[in-house]
Amino acid sequence: MGSVQIVTTILAAGITAVAVWLAVRAVMKMTAVIRLGQPAPERFADKGARTRKMLVETAGHTRMLKWGVVGAAHWFVMVGFIVLSLLVLEAYFEVVTPTGGLPIVGHWTVFGLATEIITVLGLVGILVLMAIRLRNRPNRPGGRSRFTGSTMWQGYFVEWIVLLVLIFGLVIRGFKVATDHFEYPVWATPVSHAVGAILPDWSDGASVAALIKIVISMTWLIVISLNVTMGVAWHRFLAFPNIFFKRDPEKPAGSGLGPLRPMTSQGKPLDFEEADPEKDQFGVAQVEQFTWKGLLDFSTCTECGRCQSQCPAWNTGKPLSPKLLVLSLRDHAYAKAPYLLAGGGKDLTGEEKATQAQLAHLDVLSLAEGDKPLIGTAEEGGVIDPDVLWSCTTCGACVEQCPVDIEHVDHIVDMRRYQVLIESSFPSEAGVMLRNLENKGNPWGAPQNTREDWTKGLDFEVPRVGEVDDFEYLFWVGCAGAFEDRAKKTTRAVATLLNEAGVSFAILGEGETCSGDPARRIGNEFVFQMLAQQNVETLNEAFEGREKTKRRIVATCPHCFNTLGNEYGQLGGEFEVVHHTQLLAHLVSTGKLTPVQPVDGGVTYHDPCYLGRHNRVFAAPREVLGDSIQGELTEMPRNSERSFCCGAGGARMWMEEKIGKRINVDRVEEAMATGAKTVAVGCPFCSTMLNDGVNGKGAGEQVEVIDVASVLLRSVKPEQPRGDKESTPVAG
Repeated sequence: MGSVQIVTTILAAGITAVAVWLAVRAVMKMTAVIRLGQPAPERFADKGARTRKMLVETAGHTRMLKWGVVGAAHWFVMVGFIVLSLLVLEAYFEVVTPTGGLPIVGHWTVFGLATEIITVLGLVGILVLMAIRLRNRPNRPGGRSRFTGSTMWQGYFVEWIVLLVLIFGLVIRGFKVATDHFEYPVWATPVSHAVGAILPDWSDGASVAALIKIVISMTWLIVISLNVTMGVAWHRFLAFPNIFFKRDPEKPAGSGLGPLRPMTSQGKPLDFEEADPEKDQFGVAQVEQFTWKGLLDFSTCTECGRCQSQCPAWNTGKPLSPKLLVLSLRDHAYAKAPYLLAGGGKDLTGEEKATQAQLAHLDVLSLAEGDKPLIGTAEEGGVIDPDVLWSCTTCGACVEQCPVDIEHVDHIVDMRRYQVLIESSFPSEAGVMLRNLENKGNPWGAPQNTREDWTKGLDFEVPRVGEVDDFEYLFWVGCAGAFEDRAKKTTRAVATLLNEAGVSFAILGEGETCSGDPARRIGNEFVFQMLAQQNVETLNEAFEGREKTKRRIVATCPHCFNTLGNEYGQLGGEFEVVHHTQLLAHLVSTGKLTPVQPVDGGVTYHDPCYLGRHNRVFAAPREVLGDSIQGELTEMPRNSERSFCCGAGGARMWMEEKIGKRINVDRVEEAMATGAKTVAVGCPFCSTMLNDGVNGKGAGEQVEVIDVASVLLRSVKPEQPRGDKESTPVAG
């Protein structure tokens, strides 16, 4: 060992010791913060399925690759980080001797070939990612960036570290080539040999370059260890457990889509008949009241902004960005952690749990963080502004796009639950809807004895449950389908088509009440459970004696479809629920319905969030429309899993949209730009919102918004009148 190698070895050992010590301390701090969260025992079930899903999503990059070039570039960088860590390890042998290498595998030609390929592709990948970040920098001209609000220096720092580590890996090999100490042939490592051709014959070059590579790598480790909220770096480690512990590993898309997470206290579902607000947690009022998985979510955020770029609220000038919400909660959790770890915190009655002696050593900033309200305006010092909380439509676009499976919607609704149930703090206009649900059983406040008025004028009888001995499907009409003028046309169209196809069905009539979706998504779990338990009891009685596969329900509203099929199981209601477009597609494909008259003028289709993104029903409505128009559907740029929300979800249907551009107007402009004369929908909420948007644009005479069922009915029975223009919905 020469003098140069003595120096490089000592320096490498020194900086590595410091970096490892800081990293261990950082990991212990992060673990302590995450453990502050509430229990979530269900996250440990199905370990086999969780392991498989984690490996598929990470190794296969299934979610990242939705973004094409970005996903491919990130995959090469990820593989480079994992595999080329072996070359960082090899650098410790090379600082000791310039001819050093990894034991055993270090001399295999296949190892040299593999690492050469990964290095080159990693270089290409990181340069692509750097170019994308620069092209989408927040201060660029021409609009909002998905990186707006991200800590940009951290992104640039991580990318430059990766680039330099890859470059110095080639430099080390180049010096070995130049000094004739390289073990791999030219055909296996052509780039390394090309670098070696331009480097001098310096015997100590490999050791010095190896030291630089180690210093760069350990500098990265030191910096991220001193910045535990540096998600752009820490996600390399946290993504694996965060994906492993996702809510439902078997779901084909985002784990937080479809049903909401039940309201829990101390890890157990809350029983409202026995719950006590002084002993049981009602929603989330403090950051430590999120589950530990929620705190892991916040820690894992990569600040990539994919969620932000897809959010309808953000894209229409609202203050909500799913990314910035998560980052605010993350920063607050870590800033508050010293206070919480010292024993501080408020109990459920708002009293301080710690003694003065426990808090005496804390700095004022930690104590101040402990006093911040989780929800509050800037003047109140709140972590999350109320306008941010109430801008969410729960459309799930953020969850769909998140590459590390953060469950934004669950966290937003958890915060809403506390605001509604304990603070009674929510947009005032939504109070009318909640009172109507409690008193009338529907959000419009319509009389219950008018639930069957939509059947009047039909040329066939619509049977009620109890009036017929048997039926194939229970037709869940829904509140909109029963009371709202536009939606009643869809209800009549579906009933007519089912009758035409010879499908036996029955309705509950006045026995049906609201599914509870708007109550649950605004945060009023109490009203949801009241309605849901009543419906479950009614439905179980209607299906008495039938096994689950024969307890079939068809629903025209995706919100009812989602609630009955995905959430009633939490309350003992197990049913097979299909959306009407799925049933109609089946009836057409089996020849029970035959479209005969093409619908002309061009048709575009708007994917409802709760049908498409939340429940993956994309093909059925398109099949029905394709058969009806007997031609190609005109797709909007944002379609299928990237469909843009109509603005009505998350109980926003009953709240005023006072900030920024109206979401439905943005969507209508996109639909009109296709040139289609018909905008087909599969949701009564979407129908209302898009109709209002079209009328607001003064295009009511040029563009018609109707349900998929109505499009099919016009094709199956051309003699059907097209009907007058949609009338005003029942006042809310």
